[in-house]
Amino acid sequence: MGQTRGLIIGAVAVTVAAGVGLGLWAGDDSEPTGSAQSPSGGRSALSPDPSPTPTPSPTRSYALSKTPRTIPAVRTHTPARGPGWRPASGGRVVVNGADLADEGRLLAGELGLTYAGEKDDVRAGDVRLALNDDEGADSESYTMTVRGGRVNISGPDDSGVFYGTRTLKQEVHGGGTAPEGVVRDEPAKPVRGFMLDIARKHFTADWIEDRVRELGDLKFNQIGLHFSDDQGFRIESDSHPEIVSKEHLTKAQVKKIVALAESRHISVVPEIDSPGHLGAVIAAHPELQLRNAQGVAARGAVDISKDASAEIVDDLLNEYADLFPGAFWNLGGDEYRALMVSSPETSYPQLATAAREAYGSGASVADLTTGWLNDRAAVVRDHDKIPRAWNDGFFRGTSVQPDEDIQVGYWTGKEIGARQPVEYLSAGRKVVNYNDEFLYYVLGQPNAFVYPTGQRIYEQWTPLVVRGTQAVSSKYDDQILGGSFAVWCDLADSQTQNQVAAGIRMPLRATVQKLWDPGKPALSWTEFRALADRLG
Repeated sequence: MGQTRGLIIGAVAVTVAAGVGLGLWAGDDSEPTGSAQSPSGGRSALSPDPSPTPTPSPTRSYALSKTPRTIPAVRTHTPARGPGWRPASGGRVVVNGADLADEGRLLAGELGLTYAGEKDDVRAGDVRLALNDDEGADSESYTMTVRGGRVNISGPDDSGVFYGTRTLKQEVHGGGTAPEGVVRDEPAKPVRGFMLDIARKHFTADWIEDRVRELGDLKFNQIGLHFSDDQGFRIESDSHPEIVSKEHLTKAQVKKIVALAESRHISVVPEIDSPGHLGAVIAAHPELQLRNAQGVAARGAVDISKDASAEIVDDLLNEYADLFPGAFWNLGGDEYRALMVSSPETSYPQLATAAREAYGSGASVADLTTGWLNDRAAVVRDHDKIPRAWNDGFFRGTSVQPDEDIQVGYWTGKEIGARQPVEYLSAGRKVVNYNDEFLYYVLGQPNAFVYPTGQRIYEQWTPLVVRGTQAVSSKYDDQILGGSFAVWCDLADSQTQNQVAAGIRMPLRATVQKLWDPGKPALSWTEFRALADRLG
């Protein structure tokens, strides 16, 4: 992973940014599908066929086309008779509006075609990208028609058209042919995510950009960046430079990552976890650390009875809101040490007092912590963000209820007072599935975690399997927005970033297959793995 491929075509080099598993290319089963990867790495490219794209002839018959093999699989394909399409020298990508210029330029560069912009004329070999007026359709849906030696990709939104270009890119990999016929495709789930813990382990900007390209080609649409924790704070800060770790991303690097993600229709979801997991902040502000009645410090936890604790977290939320223009923000909320003891009110009397002062005589530390979550949600909501928090940041039996719009990132059922997913779902909450049984890649495998395998995800997991191995009722399907594969760096030196990239390669492909297509996969795991190897 993180490598690129190269191929010189005559005197012209056509380049595509890609990592191992990035330049996802596929051919029809009847076409050559060998990889174009060079022994030494380099950039990937598709060699245009120097001969003109064939067009149907009344004197020649064609076999009925086969469904294209892609990751994730297309939802439907209507076969037809014809030669299909492959890139040819002099071919064009044209668009029906300026909104698709980015998608058109990207595809043209990847396929070795000419980007011709907005054109009304029709030529052999053209790829036409178009927005349609299909009201009520999924914005991420698209239709791709291969007919008469040309390709037309249309959708109600540029995101759907982009996904159509990813399908075409895969189909013609390695000299393959996009089969004749019509693909109609759309995702089963609106959240198809990957989360990366860059707080415990520093990942380079180039490595993250490689993952963004990989995710885009696989039709993921979110990447989470957990950049603040006990071990580090990894993004440059103007409001609190004293908390930033030596190894970190600059804001310029983050802007570049965000821009690349946006070009692939991926939203970057930032996370500043609080009121726990703030050790990097506490290291610079020890006066904020939570201490129990005996004066013993609670690792990573700030004292939420102190106004200064809220002030510094809100400073950071406000500072980074514009850096991350996407619609979502993860507030964390998990593993607050004050609520991981048998009697929070006895152990932390200052929190008990603050709870009663804020919410009445019967209020608990859990009420105070829920109020903290709601206050942070209000901050990001002011920046037009939809808040998300981990499931163990929600508590049973509190008089203060979490705001209704806070999405639940359900990852575990191991915490004190653990609740089944159905408790959140029956209350009407929207859930993103991070099931730690299948989707957690924890470096060093501490606490009985094992590295997930693509095969296990592919064969056993679905978005309805939110906790453990048991699925919730299908009546909750619409409330489960999707899922996210997560890399956590608890033992940061256990793997290099290139080992991480290699380790998550097949799990990512299996995860997106199950988020895009709700049905049982048509391919066996052996076939799916072989397809992934062929695509690169």
